[in-house]
Amino acid sequence: MNAWLLEPIYWNWMLAGVALMAIEAIAPGFFFLWMGVAALLVGLALTVLPGMGWTYQIMLFALLSVGSIVAWRLRLRRHPTQTADPLLNRRGHQYVGRVFTLDAPAVNGHGKIRVDDSTWKVLVAQDCPAGTRLRIVGVDGVMLKGAIETAGKEGN
Repeated sequence: MNAWLLEPIYWNWMLAGVALMAIEAIAPGFFFLWMGVAALLVGLALTVLPGMGWTYQIMLFALLSVGSIVAWRLRLRRHPTQTADPLLNRRGHQYVGRVFTLDAPAVNGHGKIRVDDSTWKVLVAQDCPAGTRLRIVGVDGVMLKGAIETAGKEGN
């Protein structure tokens, strides 16, 4: 292989940065983006310090990659992304507050309710017969949490 293909060395880091960002475009997750930014920064550092050894280049890339990923995660934790519909893709949470009727008796705290065209498992504090009206008060994984509804409240 010709050595001139590798010179100037900063072009290799710039190319690696662009390639990592292209991978991010194909498989988004904000992971490869920050590694691509780190590679570009190493390339910029090599324009200023062209004699930097390859071990220092790899170490700088690793530090910048990990640092930028951690910084992004911390920023997301402090400032979560706002959305117009926070319950979109959280289907069970959309049913909290609604009242449904048990399809079958709840035994050992587990029952089933019919919601539109699907059946949901529901956790109930006590056993109760089929036909009992439950108000959904929360979600536990893929199961709804229900409380026995008192008379005079809204229906399905």
